[in-house]
Amino acid sequence: MANTYTQIHIQFVFAVKYRNGLIHASFKEELYQYISGIIKANNHKLLAINGMPDHLHIFIGMRPTQSISDLLQDIKGSSSKWINEKKFLKVKFEWQEGYGAFSYSKSHVENVIEYIQNQENHHKKESFRDEYLKFLKVFEIEFDERYIFKEPI
Repeated sequence: MANTYTQIHIQFVFAVKYRNGLIHASFKEELYQYISGIIKANNHKLLAINGMPDHLHIFIGMRPTQSISDLLQDIKGSSSKWINEKKFLKVKFEWQEGYGAFSYSKSHVENVIEYIQNQENHHKKESFRDEYLKFLKVFEIEFDERYIFKEPI
């Protein structure tokens, strides 16, 4: 789009269905590369990607040519299909319904990148559920407790 200039920084957070720890170290980096390709193919800029076995954080510079819901549907749908086709797991892989999307100003970009890169250390002190609830509260997002990520089965 000629003459369109934007600076939109969005962090996405979403979980494996039932928060099962299915993102194994054996294929984690390959998964991140696959998701990075989806983001690039949709003309967005990946700033950071990392997570834990049960959830993922993605931080991007987003172009206004696509809705957040369309991008996340593409990322989650394509990556779960890819994981299952690659047969990385003996069980069917699925992402939990829904996601968090949090916007940041330019002055926060470096801190968000550092936060995402340090997920392993961060989660030694705080559970994913507590982390997610904190995001919702800090960003003053109304939520219904019934729809917060389900407990692991």
